[in-house]
Amino acid sequence: MAKLYYEKDADAALIQGRKVAVLGYGSQGHAHALNLAESGVDVRVGLRDGSSSRRKAEEAGLRVLSTAEAAAEADLIMILLPDTEQKAVYDAEIAPHLREGDAIFFAHGFNIRFGQIAPPAGVDVAMVAPKGPGHLVRRTYTEGGGVPSLVAVAQDASGKAHDLALSYAHAIGATRAGVLDTTFEEETETDLFGEQVVLCGGLTALVQAGFDTLVDAGYQPESAYFECLHELKLIVDLMYEQGIAGMRFSISDTAEYGDLTRGPRVIDDHVRATMRTVLDEIRSGAFAEEWIAENRAGRGRFEELRRAGAAHPIEKIGEELRGMMPFIAAGRQRVQDVSGG
Repeated sequence: MAKLYYEKDADAALIQGRKVAVLGYGSQGHAHALNLAESGVDVRVGLRDGSSSRRKAEEAGLRVLSTAEAAAEADLIMILLPDTEQKAVYDAEIAPHLREGDAIFFAHGFNIRFGQIAPPAGVDVAMVAPKGPGHLVRRTYTEGGGVPSLVAVAQDASGKAHDLALSYAHAIGATRAGVLDTTFEEETETDLFGEQVVLCGGLTALVQAGFDTLVDAGYQPESAYFECLHELKLIVDLMYEQGIAGMRFSISDTAEYGDLTRGPRVIDDHVRATMRTVLDEIRSGAFAEEWIAENRAGRGRFEELRRAGAAHPIEKIGEELRGMMPFIAAGRQRVQDVSGG
Protein backbone atom coordinates (compact mmCIF):
# COMPACT_ATOMS: atom_id res chain seq x y z
CA MET A 1 0.00 0.00 0.00
CA ALA A 2 1.15 3.53 -0.74
CA LYS A 3 2.03 5.71 2.25
CA LEU A 4 -0.53 8.30 3.32
CA TYR A 5 0.44 11.34 5.37
CA TYR A 6 -1.79 12.85 8.04
CA GLU A 7 -1.68 15.82 10.42
CA LYS A 8 0.96 14.25 12.66
CA ASP A 9 3.32 14.00 9.68
CA ALA A 10 3.23 17.70 8.77
CA ASP A 11 5.15 20.60 10.32
CA ALA A 12 2.68 23.51 10.34
CA ALA A 13 5.45 25.98 11.17
CA LEU A 14 7.07 25.61 7.73
CA ILE A 15 4.21 27.19 5.80
CA GLN A 16 3.49 29.64 8.60
CA GLY A 17 7.01 30.97 8.15
CA ARG A 18 6.41 31.75 4.48
CA LYS A 19 4.88 34.66 2.58
CA VAL A 20 2.45 32.89 0.27
CA ALA A 21 0.93 34.25 -2.93
CA VAL A 22 -2.11 32.47 -4.34
CA LEU A 23 -2.44 33.38 -7.99
CA GLY A 24 -6.05 33.13 -9.12
CA TYR A 25 -9.28 33.24 -7.18
CA GLY A 26 -11.44 30.70 -8.95
CA SER A 27 -12.69 27.38 -7.59
CA GLN A 28 -9.35 26.25 -6.15
CA GLY A 29 -7.90 29.72 -5.60
CA HIS A 30 -10.57 30.94 -3.23
CA ALA A 31 -10.42 27.72 -1.21
CA HIS A 32 -6.62 27.69 -0.88
CA ALA A 33 -6.41 31.37 0.03
CA LEU A 34 -9.14 31.28 2.67
CA ASN A 35 -7.99 28.00 4.22
CA LEU A 36 -4.39 29.20 4.36
CA ALA A 37 -5.41 32.48 5.97
CA GLU A 38 -7.49 30.71 8.60
CA SER A 39 -4.55 28.39 9.30
CA GLY A 40 -2.42 31.39 10.29
CA VAL A 41 -0.50 31.73 7.02
CA ASP A 42 0.60 35.12 5.67
CA VAL A 43 -1.28 34.98 2.36
CA ARG A 44 -2.02 37.43 -0.41
CA VAL A 45 -4.02 36.89 -3.61
CA GLY A 46 -2.53 37.85 -6.96
CA LEU A 47 -4.98 38.84 -9.71
CA ARG A 48 -4.68 40.41 -13.13
CA ASP A 49 -5.71 44.03 -13.47
CA GLY A 50 -9.48 44.35 -13.85
CA SER A 51 -10.22 40.88 -12.49
CA SER A 52 -13.86 40.40 -11.51
CA SER A 53 -12.66 38.31 -8.56
CA ARG A 54 -10.94 41.21 -6.79
CA ARG A 55 -14.08 42.34 -5.01
CA LYS A 56 -14.93 38.81 -3.85
CA ALA A 57 -11.47 38.28 -2.42
CA GLU A 58 -11.42 41.64 -0.66
CA GLU A 59 -14.89 41.11 0.77
CA ALA A 60 -13.65 37.78 2.15
CA GLY A 61 -10.99 39.73 4.07
CA LEU A 62 -8.03 38.83 1.86
CA ARG A 63 -5.29 41.16 0.72
CA VAL A 64 -5.28 41.51 -3.06
CA LEU A 65 -2.34 42.61 -5.23
CA SER A 66 -1.52 42.48 -8.90
CA THR A 67 0.00 39.20 -10.03
CA ALA A 68 3.47 40.72 -10.36
CA GLU A 69 3.27 42.48 -6.97
CA ALA A 70 2.15 39.28 -5.24
CA ALA A 71 4.95 37.28 -6.88
CA ALA A 72 7.55 39.87 -5.92
CA GLU A 73 6.42 40.00 -2.30
CA ALA A 74 6.02 36.26 -1.71
CA ASP A 75 8.58 33.52 -1.24
CA LEU A 76 6.09 30.74 -2.06
CA ILE A 77 3.87 31.16 -5.11
CA MET A 78 0.92 28.80 -5.70
CA ILE A 79 -0.16 29.04 -9.35
CA LEU A 80 -3.88 28.30 -9.62
CA LEU A 81 -4.49 29.77 -13.07
CA PRO A 82 -5.84 27.86 -16.09
CA ASP A 83 -3.18 25.62 -17.67
CA THR A 84 -3.23 27.64 -20.87
CA GLU A 85 -2.53 30.94 -19.08
CA GLN A 86 0.26 29.81 -16.79
CA LYS A 87 3.26 30.04 -19.12
CA ALA A 88 2.56 33.63 -20.22
CA VAL A 89 1.93 34.77 -16.65
CA TYR A 90 5.01 32.95 -15.38
CA ASP A 91 7.28 34.43 -18.05
CA ALA A 92 6.04 38.01 -17.66
CA GLU A 93 5.06 38.37 -14.01
CA ILE A 94 6.62 35.59 -11.91
CA ALA A 95 10.04 34.68 -13.31
CA PRO A 96 11.50 38.21 -13.04
CA HIS A 97 10.82 38.21 -9.28
CA LEU A 98 12.12 34.76 -8.34
CA ARG A 99 14.99 34.56 -5.88
CA GLU A 100 17.03 31.65 -4.62
CA GLY A 101 15.13 29.94 -1.81
CA ASP A 102 11.69 30.71 -3.25
CA ALA A 103 9.17 27.98 -4.01
CA ILE A 104 6.78 27.56 -6.92
CA PHE A 105 3.74 25.36 -6.26
CA PHE A 106 1.14 23.93 -8.61
CA ALA A 107 -2.12 22.03 -8.20
CA HIS A 108 -1.71 20.27 -11.56
CA GLY A 109 1.50 19.25 -13.28
CA PHE A 110 0.73 20.07 -16.92
CA ASN A 111 3.12 22.98 -17.43
CA ILE A 112 6.05 21.33 -15.65
CA ARG A 113 5.47 17.89 -17.20
CA PHE A 114 5.35 19.27 -20.74
CA GLY A 115 8.16 21.81 -20.33
CA GLN A 116 6.12 24.98 -20.64
CA ILE A 117 7.53 26.35 -17.37
CA ALA A 118 11.14 25.76 -16.30
CA PRO A 119 11.92 27.42 -12.93
CA PRO A 120 15.55 28.27 -12.14
CA ALA A 121 17.78 25.87 -10.25
CA GLY A 122 17.62 27.55 -6.85
CA VAL A 123 13.84 27.32 -6.53
CA ASP A 124 11.76 24.49 -5.03
CA VAL A 125 9.07 23.18 -7.39
CA ALA A 126 6.28 21.16 -5.83
CA MET A 127 2.64 20.22 -6.19
CA VAL A 128 -0.29 20.09 -3.80
CA ALA A 129 -3.31 18.78 -5.70
CA PRO A 130 -6.61 18.34 -3.85
CA LYS A 131 -8.67 15.53 -5.36
CA GLY A 132 -11.89 17.47 -5.30
CA PRO A 133 -13.38 20.78 -6.49
CA GLY A 134 -12.59 23.97 -4.66
CA HIS A 135 -15.98 24.36 -3.02
CA LEU A 136 -15.42 21.01 -1.29
CA VAL A 137 -11.87 21.96 -0.27
CA ARG A 138 -13.35 25.03 1.38
CA ARG A 139 -16.49 23.49 2.84
CA THR A 140 -14.82 20.44 4.35
CA TYR A 141 -12.16 22.67 5.93
CA THR A 142 -14.81 24.84 7.62
CA GLU A 143 -16.49 21.68 8.88
CA GLY A 144 -13.26 20.39 10.43
CA GLY A 145 -12.45 17.91 7.66
CA GLY A 146 -10.52 18.00 4.43
CA VAL A 147 -10.19 16.68 0.89
CA PRO A 148 -7.53 14.03 0.11
CA SER A 149 -4.63 15.48 -1.85
CA LEU A 150 -1.55 14.51 -3.81
CA VAL A 151 1.90 15.97 -3.25
CA ALA A 152 4.89 15.81 -5.56
CA VAL A 153 8.31 17.40 -5.91
CA ALA A 154 9.85 18.22 -9.28
CA GLN A 155 12.84 20.20 -7.96
CA ASP A 156 14.17 20.03 -4.40
CA ALA A 157 16.55 22.98 -4.23
CA SER A 158 16.22 23.44 -0.47
CA GLY A 159 16.24 19.78 0.50
CA LYS A 160 12.91 20.38 2.26
CA ALA A 161 10.49 20.77 -0.65
CA HIS A 162 8.51 17.67 0.32
CA ASP A 163 8.18 18.84 3.92
CA LEU A 164 7.04 22.25 2.69
CA ALA A 165 4.45 20.67 0.39
CA LEU A 166 3.10 18.60 3.30
CA SER A 167 2.94 21.72 5.45
CA TYR A 168 0.97 23.54 2.73
CA ALA A 169 -1.36 20.54 2.39
CA HIS A 170 -1.85 20.62 6.15
CA ALA A 171 -2.80 24.31 6.04
CA ILE A 172 -5.56 23.74 3.48
CA GLY A 173 -6.96 20.79 5.47
CA ALA A 174 -5.71 17.96 3.28
CA THR A 175 -3.81 16.09 5.99
CA ARG A 176 -7.10 15.64 7.86
CA ALA A 177 -8.18 13.34 5.03
CA GLY A 178 -4.86 11.91 3.84
CA VAL A 179 -2.09 13.00 1.47
CA LEU A 180 -0.49 10.67 -1.08
CA ASP A 181 2.94 10.97 -2.71
CA THR A 182 3.04 11.07 -6.49
CA THR A 183 5.17 12.62 -9.23
CA PHE A 184 4.43 15.44 -11.65
CA GLU A 185 4.50 12.87 -14.47
CA GLU A 186 2.09 10.45 -12.80
CA GLU A 187 -0.37 13.11 -11.66
CA THR A 188 -0.47 14.83 -15.03
CA GLU A 189 -0.74 11.71 -17.15
CA THR A 190 -3.32 9.93 -14.99
CA ASP A 191 -5.35 13.14 -14.59
CA LEU A 192 -5.51 13.76 -18.33
CA PHE A 193 -6.28 10.10 -19.01
CA GLY A 194 -9.08 10.03 -16.43
CA GLU A 195 -10.62 13.21 -17.83
CA GLN A 196 -10.45 12.08 -21.44
CA VAL A 197 -11.32 8.41 -21.19
CA VAL A 198 -13.65 8.08 -18.17
CA LEU A 199 -14.71 11.13 -16.18
CA CYS A 200 -15.48 13.57 -18.97
CA GLY A 201 -14.80 12.39 -22.52
CA GLY A 202 -15.79 8.75 -22.13
CA LEU A 203 -18.75 9.47 -19.88
CA THR A 204 -20.31 12.27 -21.91
CA ALA A 205 -19.88 10.35 -25.18
CA LEU A 206 -21.46 7.24 -23.60
CA VAL A 207 -24.42 9.23 -22.22
CA GLN A 208 -25.05 10.99 -25.53
CA ALA A 209 -24.74 7.76 -27.51
CA GLY A 210 -27.17 5.98 -25.19
CA PHE A 211 -29.65 8.86 -25.42
CA ASP A 212 -29.38 8.96 -29.23
CA THR A 213 -29.86 5.19 -29.52
CA LEU A 214 -33.10 5.25 -27.53
CA VAL A 215 -34.50 8.33 -29.26
CA ASP A 216 -33.59 6.99 -32.71
CA ALA A 217 -35.46 3.78 -31.80
CA GLY A 218 -38.63 5.80 -31.14
CA TYR A 219 -38.60 6.20 -27.36
CA GLN A 220 -39.53 9.50 -25.70
CA PRO A 221 -36.52 11.79 -25.23
CA GLU A 222 -37.70 12.40 -21.66
CA SER A 223 -37.47 8.68 -20.90
CA ALA A 224 -34.09 8.48 -22.61
CA TYR A 225 -32.83 11.41 -20.51
CA PHE A 226 -33.91 9.83 -17.23
CA GLU A 227 -32.38 6.46 -18.08
CA CYS A 228 -29.08 7.65 -19.56
CA LEU A 229 -28.29 10.81 -17.59
CA HIS A 230 -30.52 11.57 -14.60
CA GLU A 231 -30.10 8.19 -12.91
CA LEU A 232 -26.34 8.28 -13.42
CA LYS A 233 -25.90 10.17 -10.14
CA LEU A 234 -27.48 7.31 -8.18
CA ILE A 235 -25.01 4.80 -9.62
CA VAL A 236 -21.99 7.09 -9.24
CA ASP A 237 -22.90 7.84 -5.61
CA LEU A 238 -23.16 4.13 -4.87
CA MET A 239 -19.76 3.45 -6.44
CA TYR A 240 -18.23 6.44 -4.62
CA GLU A 241 -19.51 5.19 -1.26
CA GLN A 242 -19.22 1.41 -1.68
CA GLY A 243 -17.10 0.63 -4.74
CA ILE A 244 -18.30 -1.19 -7.85
CA ALA A 245 -19.11 -4.36 -5.91
CA GLY A 246 -21.14 -2.36 -3.40
CA MET A 247 -23.08 -0.70 -6.20
CA ARG A 248 -23.87 -4.07 -7.73
CA PHE A 249 -25.08 -5.32 -4.35
CA SER A 250 -27.51 -2.39 -4.14
CA ILE A 251 -29.10 -2.72 -7.58
CA SER A 252 -31.54 -5.39 -8.75
CA ASP A 253 -30.33 -8.81 -9.91
CA THR A 254 -31.67 -7.99 -13.36
CA ALA A 255 -29.60 -4.81 -13.50
CA GLU A 256 -26.53 -6.59 -12.17
CA TYR A 257 -26.81 -9.41 -14.73
CA GLY A 258 -27.15 -6.84 -17.52
CA ASP A 259 -24.15 -5.00 -16.13
CA LEU A 260 -21.97 -8.12 -16.00
CA THR A 261 -22.94 -9.51 -19.40
CA ARG A 262 -23.53 -6.44 -21.57
CA GLY A 263 -21.04 -3.95 -20.13
CA PRO A 264 -18.03 -5.83 -21.56
CA ARG A 265 -19.73 -5.86 -24.97
CA VAL A 266 -19.92 -2.06 -24.96
CA ILE A 267 -16.44 -1.53 -23.50
CA ASP A 268 -14.79 -4.20 -25.64
CA ASP A 269 -11.24 -4.85 -26.83
CA HIS A 270 -11.58 -2.17 -29.51
CA VAL A 271 -12.44 0.44 -26.83
CA ARG A 272 -9.57 -0.74 -24.63
CA ALA A 273 -7.19 -0.40 -27.58
CA THR A 274 -8.43 3.15 -28.14
CA MET A 275 -7.84 3.88 -24.45
CA ARG A 276 -4.23 2.73 -24.81
CA THR A 277 -3.82 4.98 -27.84
CA VAL A 278 -5.18 7.97 -25.92
CA LEU A 279 -2.75 7.21 -23.07
CA ASP A 280 0.12 6.99 -25.55
CA GLU A 281 -0.82 10.43 -26.93
CA ILE A 282 -0.75 11.87 -23.41
CA ARG A 283 2.56 10.29 -22.43
CA SER A 284 4.30 11.23 -25.67
CA GLY A 285 3.23 14.86 -25.36
CA ALA A 286 1.13 14.71 -28.54
CA PHE A 287 -2.04 15.79 -26.73
CA ALA A 288 -0.24 18.65 -24.97
CA GLU A 289 1.24 19.85 -28.27
CA GLU A 290 -2.20 19.68 -29.91
CA TRP A 291 -3.85 21.62 -27.07
CA ILE A 292 -1.12 24.26 -26.93
CA ALA A 293 -1.32 24.70 -30.72
CA GLU A 294 -5.11 24.97 -30.54
CA ASN A 295 -4.82 27.84 -28.07
CA ARG A 296 -2.16 29.63 -30.10
CA ALA A 297 -4.40 29.37 -33.16
CA GLY A 298 -7.34 31.03 -31.40
CA ARG A 299 -9.30 27.97 -30.22
CA GLY A 300 -11.42 27.75 -33.39
CA ARG A 301 -11.87 23.97 -33.38
CA PHE A 302 -12.38 23.90 -29.61
CA GLU A 303 -15.15 26.48 -29.79
CA GLU A 304 -16.79 24.65 -32.71
CA LEU A 305 -16.81 21.39 -30.73
CA ARG A 306 -18.09 23.21 -27.64
CA ARG A 307 -21.00 24.69 -29.62
CA ALA A 308 -21.86 21.31 -31.14
CA GLY A 309 -21.94 19.70 -27.70
CA ALA A 310 -24.18 22.43 -26.30
CA ALA A 311 -26.57 21.96 -29.24
CA HIS A 312 -27.07 18.22 -28.64
CA PRO A 313 -30.77 17.40 -28.04
CA ILE A 314 -30.01 15.99 -24.59
CA GLU A 315 -29.18 19.52 -23.43
CA LYS A 316 -32.57 20.99 -24.38
CA ILE A 317 -34.62 18.18 -22.90
CA GLY A 318 -32.41 18.12 -19.83
CA GLU A 319 -32.84 21.84 -19.22
CA GLU A 320 -36.62 21.47 -19.43
CA LEU A 321 -36.73 18.50 -17.06
CA ARG A 322 -34.30 20.00 -14.53
CA GLY A 323 -36.51 23.10 -14.49
CA MET A 324 -39.24 20.87 -13.03
CA MET A 325 -36.94 19.68 -10.24
CA PRO A 326 -36.40 22.57 -7.78
CA PHE A 327 -34.16 20.43 -5.57
CA ILE A 328 -31.50 20.39 -8.31
CA ALA A 329 -31.46 24.20 -8.57
CA ALA A 330 -31.29 24.45 -4.77
CA GLY A 331 -28.23 22.19 -4.67
CA ARG A 332 -26.52 24.19 -7.42
CA GLN A 333 -27.13 27.43 -5.50
CA ARG A 334 -25.59 25.96 -2.35
CA VAL A 335 -22.41 25.15 -4.28
CA GLN A 336 -22.26 28.71 -5.67
CA ASP A 337 -22.78 30.19 -2.22
CA VAL A 338 -19.89 28.17 -0.79
CA SER A 339 -17.50 28.82 -3.68
CA GLY A 340 -18.39 32.48 -4.05
CA GLY A 341 -18.98 31.96 -7.76
